[in-house]
Amino acid sequence: METAMNEIVLAGCAPTPLANYLKALGVFRLVAEQKDGETKARWQGEQFVLHTRLSHEELVRFFLEEYRPTPILSPWNGRAGYLEGEDADDSSRHGAVLLRLFRESKAARLSQYRDLIRVLDSLAPLREMNEVRAKKKVLVNEKRANPRAWNEKKQSELATATKREAFLKEQLLKLIRNALPDDQLAWLDASVALGTDRAFAPLLGGSGGVEGSMDLGVNFMHNLVLLFSTDNEAGHATGDSGYWLEHALDEKNVRLTAKNSAGSLSPGRVGGHNATTGFTQDLNINPWDFVLMIEGAVTFKPSLTRKLESSTQARLSYPFTVEPSAIGAGAVSSSDGNKTRAGSSEIWMPLWPQPASYYEVIALLREGSARLGAKPPRDGFDMARCIAKLGTDRGIQGFQRYLFLKRSGDNDLAVPLARFDVSRNGTPSADLIADLDHGQFLDRLRREARDKDSPASLKRAVSQLENALFALTRPGVGQAGIQRAIIHLGEVMQVLGVSRKGQEAVPVPPQLSTAWVLQAADDSAEFRVALALAGLVNLRPYIAPVERDDKGRWQWAPDSRRHIWGKGDLVRNLVRLIERRMIEARRDAEPEPFQSHASLGAGLSDIEGFLRGRTDDGMIAGLLLGLTWAVLPDALPPAREEVASAAIPIAYAVCKPFFTAPALLKAIDRLPADARFNLPGELPRLLAANQTQRALTLAWRRAHIAGLGWPRGDPPQCPSFDGARLLAALVVPLRPDALRKLLPRAEDLQSEPV
Repeated sequence: METAMNEIVLAGCAPTPLANYLKALGVFRLVAEQKDGETKARWQGEQFVLHTRLSHEELVRFFLEEYRPTPILSPWNGRAGYLEGEDADDSSRHGAVLLRLFRESKAARLSQYRDLIRVLDSLAPLREMNEVRAKKKVLVNEKRANPRAWNEKKQSELATATKREAFLKEQLLKLIRNALPDDQLAWLDASVALGTDRAFAPLLGGSGGVEGSMDLGVNFMHNLVLLFSTDNEAGHATGDSGYWLEHALDEKNVRLTAKNSAGSLSPGRVGGHNATTGFTQDLNINPWDFVLMIEGAVTFKPSLTRKLESSTQARLSYPFTVEPSAIGAGAVSSSDGNKTRAGSSEIWMPLWPQPASYYEVIALLREGSARLGAKPPRDGFDMARCIAKLGTDRGIQGFQRYLFLKRSGDNDLAVPLARFDVSRNGTPSADLIADLDHGQFLDRLRREARDKDSPASLKRAVSQLENALFALTRPGVGQAGIQRAIIHLGEVMQVLGVSRKGQEAVPVPPQLSTAWVLQAADDSAEFRVALALAGLVNLRPYIAPVERDDKGRWQWAPDSRRHIWGKGDLVRNLVRLIERRMIEARRDAEPEPFQSHASLGAGLSDIEGFLRGRTDDGMIAGLLLGLTWAVLPDALPPAREEVASAAIPIAYAVCKPFFTAPALLKAIDRLPADARFNLPGELPRLLAANQTQRALTLAWRRAHIAGLGWPRGDPPQCPSFDGARLLAALVVPLRPDALRKLLPRAEDLQSEPV
């Protein structure tokens, strides 16, 4: 009869800090490998859940009575007890003392340790390395003590010893790996990837099992001594071991009296001045937490990869690990990008909600691959894009993101960043980002922003764009998030527009697909006004210094005369736009200066809000600068019903036809088919000078002559109005239905003001 599976909730094993995540994997690995091969596990919120035949009591008894530690030794490091020079047998350094203690231990649970130590003791390269280091130390001390007696012979001996030490140090890892049996390779293979090159695992210090001056193997043995006796065959648990285990597994309150160090994977336990409450700078860690954390880290294996037929140095490949980036990291600032550990030091730990066997999890972690198109992800932004496209195909519910940052002085600490949830069907908004990959625009832009000589304005603008694009990879980003990305793209282009260096390094952006516009469209007047302005034909050269080449492709044109958009407010820039397009019209460069995508025009309620100052000019300007780079749709979904046209000032209604393409006025039956109709050059100047009544009189008479339908005589008196803002409103295209409501037909004349 099969034993029923028990569900054991481990409250002490959470996704954060990283030490606790690894502790969960350590528990899972040890139970599956040493006790119950049928064990499965899953994440449930902030807790790790085991599905095993063991009861909770049997689980505790297994660790206290049967657990056999993985032998963790780093003989290639100077503090591990092997490279002590001439003092090897009598060294009082902690690593050497622990090594002798484990070599002479009697506990059955430490038999694998003793086997490994015997193999390492017999390795000739280690002995020679020790002898060479001892000789070098003697020569160096002799040179310092009596420099006058130093001669060429001794200098040659020192040079020979130094050269031999360097050779042995370079080859030591390979020599050790070749000598060890397969069942003793777990720690070495978890610490370093060996090939023609070598690379160290970022989880384990990034230097082959060393964090600063702390050897992880030595610290592991130190914590084992706190948990178990070594001088008897049973290897009994110490008096506090059981209490500490309950705290590690179930987060039960217990007093931690152990004297040890936590390391970078548990940043809250690192200590230091002002690091915690109380009057001491020292903090410790539950010995079980440290031991199980290292046992979990052994689950990961680094490897080396190189592009096919490439002669470049191989690079580290580590499960779900990328180059560090502060993008999307919330409280982590962009300046922290300079405080990351060199190499791959950002890691994304998967969270799976359904029970999975240890070997299924191992397969996931050992593969740990994600692809962004044909290339692997480079940093956290790329990783987020990959995950957003995956959906839940791999059974992963989310990822906990960690970044190794320098904190507490020069310590590299695994700082937990935001949790990244995976959408069931992927994240459609993430697909928008692919438009910016064309022509390597996004890669080249980000590379230029990280150049030490790039201006701070570009660094800041690109950082904001990166964070906005990162947000698009999250489920439920909404229209506001897409608009934010559009705005920041426009800001980046404004910075590049005044930077010759930036224009040389970064191409003109590719056109954004129509999906950007459709997914960003909301019911705001700001978006509709910005989209209407973006619909003006051939607007792009006025927004940025660009022009089309002979093949119709957009290129930078730093000396363009059309580029007029500057840092001023929206109204000022729109007035300058009208002035410049009028000049271009007189030169026949813009035969129809106000031709637009009519179906994308604004409504009367939008214009009324703009004229009354109820819209956000900054939002309109920001959206316009970004929407300029998009392929606009033929139309948007139906808008809300318009307000009555009586809310529109008479000056706007009379002047608007002069800022509308004549063909459109004729198409909606507001201008006779044979009428000749042009914008008087004086009209924009009068409005810009705030002479609104004179402008109204001029427009009234010209419109009546053209047959637009206004009554004979003088126009009504115009209330005091900001002429420049009225002029800016006039350049915003209107939808045909709004124009019909705004303008009278000759046969429908009314004496009341519009």
